[in-house]
Amino acid sequence: MQTEEMIAADEFCMYHQVELSFINSLKDSGLIEISIVEDKIFLPVSQLSHLERLVRLYYEMDINLEGIETITHLLQRMNDMQQQIRQLSNRLSRYEHD
Repeated sequence: MQTEEMIAADEFCMYHQVELSFINSLKDSGLIEISIVEDKIFLPVSQLSHLERLVRLYYEMDINLEGIETITHLLQRMNDMQQQIRQLSNRLSRYEHD
């Protein structure tokens, strides 16, 4: 990835007043992806809203990393199921119009 599409992790941490170790923990848990360029950690801009949600869960709601992993997994399953429902609904509507 190019650094233009990324934000420095230390800048994100400073802005949100979180520890860099939290970012590393999220990466180790597989909840976010990071890139390292010249010994500096970068976060993809596309993940910022997801990362901000994780920060709120951890720091504001006091949910531990295991809880955040569970919540993230369940939300992903819900999104997948909603997408499947839309696809099935679209297929059904084709038959209803015949």
